[in-house]
Amino acid sequence: MSNKKTFLNIRPELLICFFLVITTIGVYVQVGTHAFVNYDDELYVIKNPYVRAGLSPESVTWAFTATHASNWHPLTWLSHMADVELYGMNPGQHHLTNVLFHVANTLLLFFVFRRMTGEEWPAAFVAALFALHPVHAESVAWVAERKDVLSTFFWMLTLWGYIRYVQTPGAGRYLMVLLFFILGLMAKPMVVTLPFVLLLLDYWPLRRFLIPDQAHSSDMPIKNQQAPGSGQQTSIQSLITEKIPFFILSAGSSVVTILVQKSGGAVASLESLPLIERIANAVIAYSGYIGKMIWPSQLAVFYSHPRSFSGWHVAGASVLIFSVSLWVIVNIKKRPYLAVGWFWYMGTLLPVIGLVQVGLQSIADRYTYIPFIGLFIMMAWGIPDIANARVFQNIRDHIKNRVIPGFAALILLSLMGATWIQVGYWRNSVTLHKHTLEVTSNNGMAHYLMGNAFLLVQGDTDKAIVHYTESLRLGFDHMMLAHNDLGAALFQKGKTDEAIAHFRAALRINPDYVQARNNLKHVLKLRKKSETKSLFEK
Repeated sequence: MSNKKTFLNIRPELLICFFLVITTIGVYVQVGTHAFVNYDDELYVIKNPYVRAGLSPESVTWAFTATHASNWHPLTWLSHMADVELYGMNPGQHHLTNVLFHVANTLLLFFVFRRMTGEEWPAAFVAALFALHPVHAESVAWVAERKDVLSTFFWMLTLWGYIRYVQTPGAGRYLMVLLFFILGLMAKPMVVTLPFVLLLLDYWPLRRFLIPDQAHSSDMPIKNQQAPGSGQQTSIQSLITEKIPFFILSAGSSVVTILVQKSGGAVASLESLPLIERIANAVIAYSGYIGKMIWPSQLAVFYSHPRSFSGWHVAGASVLIFSVSLWVIVNIKKRPYLAVGWFWYMGTLLPVIGLVQVGLQSIADRYTYIPFIGLFIMMAWGIPDIANARVFQNIRDHIKNRVIPGFAALILLSLMGATWIQVGYWRNSVTLHKHTLEVTSNNGMAHYLMGNAFLLVQGDTDKAIVHYTESLRLGFDHMMLAHNDLGAALFQKGKTDEAIAHFRAALRINPDYVQARNNLKHVLKLRKKSETKSLFEK
């Protein structure tokens, strides 16, 4: 540990932690006054009787056995139940729990990379980008995305435990790493990519295996770099063997997740979304997420699948991905952080890139919560390398030492402002979906959700009818929902015949749709009574 002191004789790492905590809380504290939203918060908290019951024996049993919301993530359910035990149904407190996990993840990320690399300021920059990037607002400001911040908490603990294991190998430390990984899988199955990331970190910065004559740009402070039973450096085969239990758990979790999501109807069929369209969307998504990282504008909670793909768009995205991949491989000896960061990004996004399409969205901001760390690594270690390049050698060091921190500060201040604004859109269902409609086009799902917000939250039937009608005009995968809810709104306005027509339309799409069938029976029964009464009055 560094003995350097700085302002008021305080260690730099303590000042960094103070900055990370204060700025992160500063941009997210507003969620304490936010409401639940009508997009998955109902499934996870508002209308979930087991969660609303708190940590009762029945609820805890349900958490470990249920596949509700097409997922098996018992720790996520337990965390929501714990919130109910502590705060009741106060939405602001549920939101602030997410913020606390995000702060913890930020600090752990800083300590993990500071420990692995021995470099304080690049590690701090990675953590600050992670904490303050507006694309991450969705993961933090959305109660239903507790699984993101909770699983990442165990992801970071797994990395921290792994560093300790690398430093001093032993069965106890190995089992602790495995335990944290299992807990992460029980919070969100996207953690399945972690064994792959451990192999990347073995290469850089842990340097547990090296290509002959390879030069690294930074020293690894952990002196004991040997795996159990090996020499100073470990073969790739041994490192992979060491990860076999992790890969087995990942495979098992993946199988369970796919089966659960298929049984819940969350996995799109190849008929509804052909493989060629999935590949095109995946390629565009990989490049599109990079664009959002660089220029995070027009962020929305839901992005519809495009009605068609431009060949030039797909080709351009493919060239970008291939070119960057080739570039980082060519530079792997001199700048290994580039390859590690890039393949961290590519690999951790793979489960949600859309080749196995789960849900209705084409992309989602929440999917970048862990993957963007890879791109942040490339930036944090790449910017100083660029500054030290031959073309800048004539610039005095004291100028560089002012320009680079100033540039970093400008980036972080800009991100803080953008994140504050983005978090504000999550104030309630209407503000959230209004913003989505402003920044996206042909978004039938957003109109449907806005209709629900007006009908069920604000009681504005007229506006609800407008948005339900528009959602049906644009179309989206679950149009039966819009037909049913539009029918309910029309019935409230006394337009019984139109309501019946929409209930029947919902049943034509899905004859087993119980809610629409019950609504239709109810309306027909009331109409029959009304007609009978009118007949007698005559």
